Amino acid sequence: MTEVLLAVGTRKGLFVARRRAGTWEFDEAPYFTAQAVHSVAIDTRGPVPRLLAGGDSSHWGPSVFHSDDLGRTWTEPARPAVAFPEDTGASLERVWQLHPAAAEPDVVYAGTEPAALYRSEDRGETFELVRPLWEHPTRGRWTPGGGGEGLHTVVTDPRDPRSVTVAVSAAGVFRTHDGGASWAPSNKGVSAVFLPDPNPEFGQCVHKIAQDAGDPDRLYLQNHWGVYRSDDAGARWTDIGEGLPSTFGFAVAAHPHRPGTAYLFPINADSDRVPAGRRCRVHRTTDAGGTWEPLSAGLPEEQHYGTVLRDAMCTDDSDPAGVYFGNRNGEVYASADDGDNWRLLASHLPDVLCVRAAVIG
Repeated sequence: MTEVLLAVGTRKGLFVARRRAGTWEFDEAPYFTAQAVHSVAIDTRGPVPRLLAGGDSSHWGPSVFHSDDLGRTWTEPARPAVAFPEDTGASLERVWQLHPAAAEPDVVYAGTEPAALYRSEDRGETFELVRPLWEHPTRGRWTPGGGGEGLHTVVTDPRDPRSVTVAVSAAGVFRTHDGGASWAPSNKGVSAVFLPDPNPEFGQCVHKIAQDAGDPDRLYLQNHWGVYRSDDAGARWTDIGEGLPSTFGFAVAAHPHRPGTAYLFPINADSDRVPAGRRCRVHRTTDAGGTWEPLSAGLPEEQHYGTVLRDAMCTDDSDPAGVYFGNRNGEVYASADDGDNWRLLASHLPDVLCVRAAVIG
């Protein structure tokens, strides 16, 4: 039977839910209790779906776990899956991102804090540091964002496994076209209003990037002030923030099937990190950022203060698409019809850090 699997990473554990025949049911108890789960991936590429979770025990430290039975049991490698080599002088703070590569069935990328990219060729059981990015000549001038110096976004090209785009807070976008052997900043057109030079080669505080369903070269970017689109895989960016109540925010997600359709959750301001206008609203474009419409049916009408973080909004593989977000109030909302109508799935959870969903079966 086909079902939708939803994984919600929080400050205190991972919550897993399943939708069968339109009915949602959460597993009886969370996994990784008392651990912050900063990253989740649902890898449906193999014969058995694999869940990956970037947990962060205050006692044992950060680690990557995997499950091949839809979250019911979990395995941690005998040796740390992600670790900085001794010669780097660095230690792992957390795993911000887990990304199954679009064109390589066994490859999974991990983004970390301190900002680094790791590559796995065994579906996330062991990872190797991508040294050319770690040793990039600009690295000594990267500075942390408000949440730390994290590589939080990885985008891979389904047509070419050598093409990878990453985003770092607060260093900006970097791209490789040779499988990671060399990297170049790709921030032309993205403003850094908080710097003396608002148009630097690097140093932008990118919050999230999503890839369009119809054109892998079309990307949507939510910046620390600013919403942008690229039509050439990040070589140049165009401002598409007109019509939004605020261009500050963290999350952006793309529709899984409809070209030109993407979703944002605007935040009031960097100094007032609550929903724009204190209204719980997702904003959708269906014309690649030409226009935006607020989506509110089923969402709270009263003043609302639940901030949605960069990895706490996603879509599934359905058509119409399931759209999901969680917030720092511990609420999780879902739409089964491209965002037109919403329902509350969970409340009073710990602070929601990341949300991922996929069709299973």
